[in-house]
Amino acid sequence: MGMEVIMRVETTDPITGNTIKNLEGHPFVMEGAGPNALKIYFDTEASKKTYLEIGIEHPGKDFTVNLNNPA
Repeated sequence: MGMEVIMRVETTDPITGNTIKNLEGHPFVMEGAGPNALKIYFDTEASKKTYLEIGIEHPGKDFTVNLNNPA
């Protein structure tokens, strides 16, 4: 008996806003791993490429700015 892989699946292309009804053959990316993984499907390789070119912020790694405003 194999283990079932549990993940979240998003079928709305985040770039075009189109919902993909037939997932077969559509490009996708995996974000994360395990039960919190997210599989995101895209209309085309072009929209997938646009998504992958979006910069990622790492707020927990850049502590040069203090956003604390106790006043």
